[in-house]
Amino acid sequence: MFLAGLLPVVKAPVGQPYAQFGGVPPTYRPEIDGLRAFAVIAVVLHHFESNFLPGGYLGVDVFYVISGYVITSSIVSTTSLALGSFLANFYARRVKRLLPSLLLCVVVSSILISLFDPNPEFSLKTGIAALFGISNLYLLNNATNYFGSAASLNVFSHTWSLGVEEQFYLIFPLLIWTLYRVIRLPKYRILILCALTTVSVLMFIKINISKQYFTFYLMPTRFWELSIGAILCMIERHTSIPSFRVAPVLKLSAPLLIGLCLVLTLSGPFGFYSLASVTCLTALIIMSSESSSLGYKVLTHPTVVSIGQISYSLYLWHWSVLVISKWTIGTSWWLMPFQLVLIFLLAFWSYHYLEKPLRYRVWSVCPQKTIAYAGSMALSIAIGLGFLAGPIHTHFFTGGSVPQMEAVGASSLINPYSLQDGSIWKGDKCVLADNREVGKVIYVADCTLGDFSAATRRVLVLGNSFSAAFVRAFDDLVLLDGYAVTITSVWDASVVQEIPNKGWGKANDYYWTEVVPSLVANLRSGDWVFLVNDMAQFSAKNDPAEVDYQLRLLESGLQHFSDKLKREGLRLAVLHGNPFAREANCFPAQALSQWFDPFHHQCHFLSKEETLKRRAKLDSVLVALQNKGNIRIIDLFEIFCHNRICTYEANNGQMLYRDERSHPSVEAARLSAPIIREALIAPNERNFSDYADAVFQGSPITTKGVSKN
Repeated sequence: MFLAGLLPVVKAPVGQPYAQFGGVPPTYRPEIDGLRAFAVIAVVLHHFESNFLPGGYLGVDVFYVISGYVITSSIVSTTSLALGSFLANFYARRVKRLLPSLLLCVVVSSILISLFDPNPEFSLKTGIAALFGISNLYLLNNATNYFGSAASLNVFSHTWSLGVEEQFYLIFPLLIWTLYRVIRLPKYRILILCALTTVSVLMFIKINISKQYFTFYLMPTRFWELSIGAILCMIERHTSIPSFRVAPVLKLSAPLLIGLCLVLTLSGPFGFYSLASVTCLTALIIMSSESSSLGYKVLTHPTVVSIGQISYSLYLWHWSVLVISKWTIGTSWWLMPFQLVLIFLLAFWSYHYLEKPLRYRVWSVCPQKTIAYAGSMALSIAIGLGFLAGPIHTHFFTGGSVPQMEAVGASSLINPYSLQDGSIWKGDKCVLADNREVGKVIYVADCTLGDFSAATRRVLVLGNSFSAAFVRAFDDLVLLDGYAVTITSVWDASVVQEIPNKGWGKANDYYWTEVVPSLVANLRSGDWVFLVNDMAQFSAKNDPAEVDYQLRLLESGLQHFSDKLKREGLRLAVLHGNPFAREANCFPAQALSQWFDPFHHQCHFLSKEETLKRRAKLDSVLVALQNKGNIRIIDLFEIFCHNRICTYEANNGQMLYRDERSHPSVEAARLSAPIIREALIAPNERNFSDYADAVFQGSPITTKGVSKN
């Protein structure tokens, strides 16, 4: 109740917020709360285990239809007010409804995540954005940023849906007020709303083809789900009940509810058809609910209604509990009952002792003051979180150890790096970060370690972000062997030009058609091109047909590229696939044992046996090409998986990965340096194989008078 203490005491009876500001409350329909219960349970179960309820995420879309219906029901009764009073009335009710529980959840979750996450900045900034209804935009920017952190470990990722809804509230009340003031006939109001809904649907379909993140996070591409609920309300309001809820429809309430449950259970990946089916089913259930129908009786069961009433608080707290569990004790079937009990207890307490009392308490007789109080509380908490997101958060972390690494996070991939000879790799000047950088010129002088003009050999490193991760792997090759190494990247690049690229397609095409040929033209006979990429796509555990197709493209692409290089007297080296560390879904700090992780279940590591089995097909393709003399394989597997389980720790205890996306750390690059060096200086494959075997066995190797252990 600490939020209640911040509010002035107004001597007025506690009552409906509509009555407080002169409105008429909509008729209560308990089946709406029943639908909310089904939606929130679907979301919670999906987040616990997505395989158990694959379409459970669509519960959010059920909420959107309900929200459009309920919001329209609440605001049409106040359209007779002047615009200023109308908007103030609406927003005062909204902040009283949504803000108290959100503030409490943000404060408590922020403190808790700071205890267990050594770098909680992403979560805290998302929480700040959530307070002002823009967390969906913040998360969209993160999702489209290659350096973005994993949303699955962000304690406020789920608030994106609140952002979409709150941005809907910015335009929808004004739209409805205008329709009711300007257009007298109800059917024309409905037709205009139908037209806007159609535009939103077309936007969704068009944008979803190439930019799924945008359709997921943005309000305009979600508008149609909310507006369908609004259209339903307006039709119901302006149509007599007997003609609106015709008898044949009423008989469908139970089958429609079963259909909704089936879609939530069986639905495939995010897409228009999944959303459309859930949206239509929800609308039909609302339309067909009548006291004599079986569906109505199910939805209005007291237990179901009770869950629906606490659904908002339940939605807020479930994700926070799950994410904090992932950072500590983990999530599993045997822990699930205890975590569900905790989630329901928090939601029950939040609803009955905070959300409901503050919603119906009179904050002020003036709606503008109510909004001002809410804004002041949100701003105060945001300022506090801003301080917590700074260096002060290190004092909250209770873990016993933090990885000692030279560079942490994907953003460190573009850190400049210099050698004792004065050569500098200039980071972002050597990288195509996204499609907007098509046309960017990458200069050899900016991206080369060593003396390019006087080098005994030149090495051109090409690839996706993994090539930037290995910048520190060439020191000895440059300083001791006189090589010059030019390192370039395009984020999420295809390994070879022949493999289609959806995300960074334009940048990828420009890289392979313009940048690579211009850089290769600077090489001399006997020089190397070294392809360094994340090869996990060729060893995926699902969809073997797609993996086989990708492998065929890889084989033909490497063959073609090798033939082209051979004509210029150049040689091609390829980095083999490393362990599938990204599947561990693990930050470096989580990979270390901590007191709050007694079961050490935060990271899901694979065994060496399983990993080698999965990459067997890739291995056969690369070995076949090597045997034909097309490529030289550089395999660092023993560096990255030296034990029975492929963890984040090297044989000497150093951390192998700089982030949760499996980008090798600086330390891993230096551990890999001897193998890479020998591969690029060994005169033939036999010599290199002997050397690699010796390194794996820990034998001393001497190369050009330099002993390497």
